[in-house]
Amino acid sequence: MVRIGSARVASWVESHVAVAMGDADDDRTVAFLPILTMPNFTNQELTDIVLCYGACGNNALQAQRRYQQMFPNRHVPDVRTFVSTVQRLRDYGSFAPRVHDRGRTRSRRVMDAEEQILEAVEDDPSLSTRRLAHQVRVSQFTVWRTLRKQGLYPYHVQKVQALQPGDEFQRMQFCEWLLEKCNNQHNFLRYVLFTDEAGFTKTGVSNMHNTHVWCDENPHAYRNFRDQRNFSVNVWCGIVGDVLIGPHILPDRLTGNGYLNFLQHVLPNLLEEVPLGILRQMWYLHDGAPLHFTRQVRDFLNVEYPNRRIGRKGPIHWPARSPDLTPCDFYLWRHMKQLVYSEQVNYIEELTARIRVAVETIREDPTVFGRVRASLERGARDCIDNNGLQFQHLP
Repeated sequence: MVRIGSARVASWVESHVAVAMGDADDDRTVAFLPILTMPNFTNQELTDIVLCYGACGNNALQAQRRYQQMFPNRHVPDVRTFVSTVQRLRDYGSFAPRVHDRGRTRSRRVMDAEEQILEAVEDDPSLSTRRLAHQVRVSQFTVWRTLRKQGLYPYHVQKVQALQPGDEFQRMQFCEWLLEKCNNQHNFLRYVLFTDEAGFTKTGVSNMHNTHVWCDENPHAYRNFRDQRNFSVNVWCGIVGDVLIGPHILPDRLTGNGYLNFLQHVLPNLLEEVPLGILRQMWYLHDGAPLHFTRQVRDFLNVEYPNRRIGRKGPIHWPARSPDLTPCDFYLWRHMKQLVYSEQVNYIEELTARIRVAVETIREDPTVFGRVRASLERGARDCIDNNGLQFQHLP
């Protein structure tokens, strides 16, 4: 650190400030024409001021000229700024000016508060700014300013399906099979009928707005959830090729027999728009919900789709707790809910009507399903790369 004697500073300032402030007959004043006195400098600019001053052997006038040459697009500080900046740094260890003793005490208090804020965030990155402000006894603005100054930003936590021991192996097995089929059979995913049921309530899905962590870069944090909620309107949809099947409104309490009745008497009508070439080779995929696993349902699907049933204990086993591997979950329901709940829903009839409109809106762009299939392939690779664990929260 450059040290400047007070006598030398006083002498230097007295002899040079007159030049800087404008002796009209002195040609040295030309160098100071574009200079703005006492602007607000950033810490980076003040650091450069100190470095220029030291590089010029504590000669403020030379330091000023050097600064102007190095940073032509910046406001050039006057000669007093070079001296006072170094002096403040020497005396107080800070660029902040000393106004009164009261100001110095406040500065120390703010510094202590900032340290407490950062320590609290390090211990618990999920703390809200309101909680931090209450804990440290400062304003919420001070908390925000401190976190932003340190490059910390709130990143929302993403919900992912909780896994149980052994799930990873089954997920990897399925993804390896899926990618192998895609490699061996051109456009294999076009021949898979992805199906699922979802529930819609009056208010939609849970709000994750207040779930976040503070970090200087996105930690891709996630929080497990276990059970799906019960909804007032149950909807079945399917995707095969570039065709969106449905929606079909299911009973509030769907049983195995009710699902079998749907497969036998409703689904054939819904599949009428599917090209015959796809129907003849079509695979049927559904998850491991109990109503999908009844013997009657399995027997029926084994006849309708011999060796082409993907499900719990099927010819191709569907890995439990894997909504991230079916387009209905990771794309369709999410997109539909955004459309359905763009405005408040007041009546169940209105909710049902919006569900149908949302499906028609998605159906208007059949090219989206090609992108969805590509996303599924990427997801399968990501799942394998992550050893069968959740991958949606990763970049």
